[in-house]
Amino acid sequence: MKVPMLDLSEQYQGLRSEVLEVLDQVMGSSRFILGDNVKKLEQDIAKFSNVAHGIGVGNGSDAIHIALQALGIGPGDEVITTTFTFFATGGAIVRVGATPVYVDIDPETFNIDPVKVEEAITEKTKAIIPVHLYGQMADMETLAKIAEKHNLVIVEDAAQAIGAKQNGKSVGELSSAATYSFFPTKNLGAYGDGGMIVTNNDDVAEKTGVIRVHGSKPKYYHHVLGYNSRLDELQAAVLNVKFPHLEEWGELRRQKAETYTHLLNETLGDVVTTPVEKEGNYHVFHQYTIRVENRDELQKFLNDQGVQTMIYYPLPLHLQPVFENLGYKKGDLPVAEKAANEALSLPMFPELKTEQQEYVVAKIAEFYGK
Repeated sequence: MKVPMLDLSEQYQGLRSEVLEVLDQVMGSSRFILGDNVKKLEQDIAKFSNVAHGIGVGNGSDAIHIALQALGIGPGDEVITTTFTFFATGGAIVRVGATPVYVDIDPETFNIDPVKVEEAITEKTKAIIPVHLYGQMADMETLAKIAEKHNLVIVEDAAQAIGAKQNGKSVGELSSAATYSFFPTKNLGAYGDGGMIVTNNDDVAEKTGVIRVHGSKPKYYHHVLGYNSRLDELQAAVLNVKFPHLEEWGELRRQKAETYTHLLNETLGDVVTTPVEKEGNYHVFHQYTIRVENRDELQKFLNDQGVQTMIYYPLPLHLQPVFENLGYKKGDLPVAEKAANEALSLPMFPELKTEQQEYVVAKIAEFYGK
């Protein structure tokens, strides 16, 4: 059996006629930049996130960068973030001229450890970037208290967590700004790049809207150095078709996760550590990530059996060669380093079939002699 990590073809077939119709409408309108589709998506995503503003940008990486700039983070500032994340999180900090300070993670959720955050605060610390990894929010309630105590801002990297909640609070409600990615593989994915900043802060919304258009307001008058980073009208049209299905797809992902957890625990017991959903959290399972010994060998075996898997992420940011100047060394953040050797993400998408999941688990069991 072939089990892909992600298969978008079935989703597309179900939406095909509607997608082609809206794309034709955009083409016919000849309005390709910051048109009605972008405005509608910004309003809908802001409402969905229970915040006042949504600002569409070119991609999720730009969203973090622009949010930091709008909040005044720059040279001489330190920004505390997790080491166990995609490069864009750390890259955005450096691009605004600030210094990333990497801290360790909670071994159960893979998310940033608030205790380590508070320990890392110095007089130069200006911001915290928690990453809601794999679709589960970090401990935002604790982080918000830490930020308030030390007069810091929070930018949530929610690239993988649109729709996630914590004790009824949405992404963006407990921070200065939150950022989404609409990369095609995301729970709400475009047919190319796209991103958005959501915020309750009127000043941040105003500044991000200016920064994304070369820092101009009015047009051709530039008071800040901005970027050309606008959510494309064609991508927004596609996302507007997909958005009404997001909650249903999220529930399907949760069902697939429950099936995986039941099968794995029943079949493999202590051999595999399954994901933990913290009390009060609503996990949207962008990824279903297990922890195993002999991870690399297991991945190779599964690939040979037709099962695609992914490793998110094989090398924490504090050990990346580009950040060598920061002075971190192997062993500094041991929980993340251990996770980098054990984490394996299994196939996960709303259309995943139960028989495919059963096959995946059977092959994992076969590898471990179960």
